[in-house]
Amino acid sequence: METTVAATGTEGQKWGGGTRPLNASYGKMMMWFFILSDALTFSGFLAAYGFSRFKFIEEWPIADEVFNHFPFMHGVDAPMFYVALMTFILIGSSVTMVLAVDAGHHMNRKKVAFYLLLTIIGGLIFVGSQAWEWKNFIAGEYGAVKTKGGKILQFVDAQGERVALEEFVSVGPREVTPYGKSEGIWYESSGYENASYTLAEVQQGFAARPDLLIRTQQIIVNEETGASEKTILSREESEFKLENQAVGVVEGANLTENEYGAPLFADFFFFITGFHGFHVFSGVIFNLIIFFNVLLGTYERRGSYEMVEKVGLYWHFVDLVWVFVFTFFYLV
Repeated sequence: METTVAATGTEGQKWGGGTRPLNASYGKMMMWFFILSDALTFSGFLAAYGFSRFKFIEEWPIADEVFNHFPFMHGVDAPMFYVALMTFILIGSSVTMVLAVDAGHHMNRKKVAFYLLLTIIGGLIFVGSQAWEWKNFIAGEYGAVKTKGGKILQFVDAQGERVALEEFVSVGPREVTPYGKSEGIWYESSGYENASYTLAEVQQGFAARPDLLIRTQQIIVNEETGASEKTILSREESEFKLENQAVGVVEGANLTENEYGAPLFADFFFFITGFHGFHVFSGVIFNLIIFFNVLLGTYERRGSYEMVEKVGLYWHFVDLVWVFVFTFFYLV
């Protein structure tokens, strides 16, 4: 009887919190549960992106042509350079977080504060860089026209290099109508209301430049180089497409249209990178709170810097997710 009671007592200690599952504290376990659930969420988003891209593989935008900007280097073709820099900065912030956690294990408050500050700066630079990238993606660079079927037609020269609308289109006279009792006037155009040029102006500019051709969304593989390229039409085919199938002008990208290609690409880009950016910004806020607590000596009085380690787990997860986002959107 005494042996049975002792065994029952031991089990009661286990279920009542007498032992630590996986030798982890309650806070760490809850952080791991959150990371697991969030990982499943990102996995679902990236899987949906992969399936959609596979379905429209022949019309998907080429990443090197979309993400080719670099700050203060307007007009310079630098594919993936800035995205690679963003990735390096974020991974570097993960290294400084590791150093902050290690300093916490040694109860070195100054080093914890220093490395946490570097982590926060890295996170802010990344979020700011992502906002800059969004701005360029939304504004666009070349412009295009859209067909009745929702396809995008881009303009290239005889060498196959992209040509921006502003290089051959001029704003001509437009019909205007008064708006209500105000003195303001509204332009009526045959294209999209937010476009800088009307479809008629694009057609006139194209007709005046016999060296221009139209490039479609359709991707083919160059037999000589093995690289993916978009189909370039002949001059006659280009004129036919522009005159008979084009319905409006598209500049930049949003949730309904995308000058780079399939609108679905823009939808996924905004949603997934925005969701990840929200995670990074949240991590910066968490790190700021921990940073000020470190300066106030909160964890010195507790005798443990475990809170730094817990927020570090979140930060490493955010960095790891970006590796997958970077691979799916920019490399594959």
